[in-house]
Amino acid sequence: MAKENANKNSSEKSEIKKLKSKLLTERKNIGKNPATNQPEQVEQAEKFCVGYKRFLDNGKTERAACKSAVEMAREAGFIEYKPGEKYSPGAKVYFVNRSRAVIFAVIGSEPFQNGMNIIASHIDSPRIDLKQNPLFEEGELAYFKTHYYGGIKKYQWPSLPLALHGVVIKEDGTSVDVEIGEDDNDPVFTVTDLLPHLSDAQYKRPANELIRGEELNLLIGSRPFVSGEESDSVKLAIMKLLNNKYGIVERDFATAELEAVPAFKARDIGFDRSIVGGYGQDDRSCAYTSLAAILELATPPKRTALCVLADKEEVGSQGNTGLASRFLEYFIADLVGDSYEMRRCLANSKCLSADVCAAFDPTFPDVFEKNNTPFMNHGTVIVKYVGSRGKSGTNDASAEFVGEIRRIFDSAGVVWQTGELGKVDAGGGGTVAMFISKLNVDTIDVGVPVLSMHAPMELTAKSDLYMTYKGFKAFYSA
Repeated sequence: MAKENANKNSSEKSEIKKLKSKLLTERKNIGKNPATNQPEQVEQAEKFCVGYKRFLDNGKTERAACKSAVEMAREAGFIEYKPGEKYSPGAKVYFVNRSRAVIFAVIGSEPFQNGMNIIASHIDSPRIDLKQNPLFEEGELAYFKTHYYGGIKKYQWPSLPLALHGVVIKEDGTSVDVEIGEDDNDPVFTVTDLLPHLSDAQYKRPANELIRGEELNLLIGSRPFVSGEESDSVKLAIMKLLNNKYGIVERDFATAELEAVPAFKARDIGFDRSIVGGYGQDDRSCAYTSLAAILELATPPKRTALCVLADKEEVGSQGNTGLASRFLEYFIADLVGDSYEMRRCLANSKCLSADVCAAFDPTFPDVFEKNNTPFMNHGTVIVKYVGSRGKSGTNDASAEFVGEIRRIFDSAGVVWQTGELGKVDAGGGGTVAMFISKLNVDTIDVGVPVLSMHAPMELTAKSDLYMTYKGFKAFYSA
């Protein structure tokens, strides 16, 4: 009798287990799933992230990322797009918009009016920009005045080694590229902070004012001009160095675009090296994964595939290199040619707005709702809606389109999860999805879960990066 009861209980447990597996959703860490934690997949993810870290190091600004992406595309056989030219299926072209945004296209075998598969991400990241009249001397130290760009926690930026990137347009119209602080032999720059012994008043400030915007002064030198009896002798000495190296004068800063970014390189994090730590992973993690996927399309896809790397997302996508402008629409119009076909093309197109999402952080659990928060090492994240509080500023993809992406990912063996940016009333954020959906394109946010988003060093899991790449590659080919 006891044996019969034991067999009955075992059978019931087995049936319950099958029922749970069939009906309930269970979170699965990629590393705990035998199907996804095979040695070859781990090796592929590691290999993939070697190129990814190189991209992060070479593309710390939107200009540098655009240049690096174009170099990769040329190596993969892409050629510069020529407006008005007709391209056959399989043609691979790229279009650069003002050195700060770029579109890559692989022409499909189906007519344009059937629609395109578009993946759009951004290559700008929070940073510190120089003001147009930046150079000053105080207390016999020389500084650059700055204006921070995007949503940063200002207190995270002092005491870091910072590199200077950008371009200076001189009076005669010639340009000078600037990159100082990335080579081991280069000097670096930094923002000073107050010593704790004298910080009682500073500690009483609210957190967003521990360091104020006007206190983000970049220290650039201290040695006075050789015959430095005059005032501003350190400033003069710095300007002489810059004039000797770049041929610029102080007035040229007014026509310059110079950005201070962390000087350190992307590194593996943890004893197991499972995490990538580096600057600008929002959103260059999605930029690289979407770029790598389109560069590997060996045969013409059915539908034309577009990879869009845009600027200005961190400040609202404004400006003519951001996706609130019409550069993507105009590129598609030029490619299609006919205005009627262009409208049909957009109406039938599908887009992944490739942007990161905040990963669950056990150190700060109160801002997350765990059932609807992505976890690191659980795969790429499908985000149906972004925005803040009452979905303000969201795209909110349709159930039909979510289902379509689900089927594409499942059929390609892509590990995915759903998520949103924290608790409903905890804050929020936006992506480029709303701007592309305005073109009558089905659009949804998909991307990589990130820890320490917008910090000078952000964190992503290698397995999530690789699954995002796999998902993007499957989408391009769908």
